[in-house]
Amino acid sequence: MVLGEIVDFLENMAPPSLQESYDNSGLIVGNREWEIRAALIALDCTPSIVEEAQAKGCNLIIAHHPIVFSGLKKLNGKNYIERAVMAAIKNDIAIYAIHTNLDNVHTGVNAKMAARLGLINTHILQPKKGLLQKLVVFVPTSHVEVVLQSMFNAGAGHIGNYSECHFGLEGTGTFKAGDNTNPYVGEKGKRHAEREQRLECVVPNWLSKKVIQAMKAVHPYEEVAYDLYPLENEHPQVGAGMVGELESEMEVRDFLQLLKEKFNAKGIRYTEPHKATIKRVALCGGSGSFLLNNAIAAKADIFITADYKYHQFFDADGQIIIADIGHYESEQFTMELISDWLAKKFATFATHLTDLDTNPIRYL
Repeated sequence: MVLGEIVDFLENMAPPSLQESYDNSGLIVGNREWEIRAALIALDCTPSIVEEAQAKGCNLIIAHHPIVFSGLKKLNGKNYIERAVMAAIKNDIAIYAIHTNLDNVHTGVNAKMAARLGLINTHILQPKKGLLQKLVVFVPTSHVEVVLQSMFNAGAGHIGNYSECHFGLEGTGTFKAGDNTNPYVGEKGKRHAEREQRLECVVPNWLSKKVIQAMKAVHPYEEVAYDLYPLENEHPQVGAGMVGELESEMEVRDFLQLLKEKFNAKGIRYTEPHKATIKRVALCGGSGSFLLNNAIAAKADIFITADYKYHQFFDADGQIIIADIGHYESEQFTMELISDWLAKKFATFATHLTDLDTNPIRYL
């Protein structure tokens, strides 16, 4: 495999533009032209993970957490970050991180958590705004279907679980071709009127360039009239956290025991139950305390996440159960998610899940 092919696939599944501003997802070490023999998938990239990759013949590490968050000014091996990067470079091992962009897609980290618990009717807990655009293009009636299909194939027209969505309005467009033109219809120097359709589609902003290129490639006009408008709508399939329901209501203690088993948690820190049973569940992999109010607004009975501080537990305030299962514990099955994606896309490409436990926290 060529590294660029793997990167393109992962970035199609979780676009880098969806990562948070503080993040550093993407190709951290390596060249897109490198030939990749096999990949090692881990939650973290540490010096030990680099050693494991080398021992297993893997020259690519795909990690959830970026080994480099802020800029490296020196490479002296004084900390584990520098040592991991130095070892990767020395042994020609690429490092790719897929972090908060994977958190923010509806098929990502939180979907994997929800599946572990068997949740149904799931949706994003805090959808993101400002990620959608409206593409409007004017097309002669003879080419409406071919232009539409090309735009749909490039990713336009998705609204929630519906695809190929658009609005069309028929009217008349006019133009006068200049001397240095080659008009599809009409004559140079004469105003021409053509029956056209105004086509409107919703487009995610990270796909707008691709969709416009696809539209222009099949549009018959030499100069294509189109508009691109930013939208403030929430994107229903992009954002933080997830909320869903258990198929059957459970007693609180039974659910907490299930939670502990499903996530191999050594212990769960949780607040005083405000009710006897649990049906509606909100969750967020990693540090998700910022979503508590969203979980309450979604009428969840419990909010599952990690990295809660002592005083933050008081914010449950008798309205919800907060359950902290641990950062590593909440995200560990992300490795399986990435491996499954790659196996379905590249059937003959070798991937290995790490045998190492990179959780820096130990329990007595």
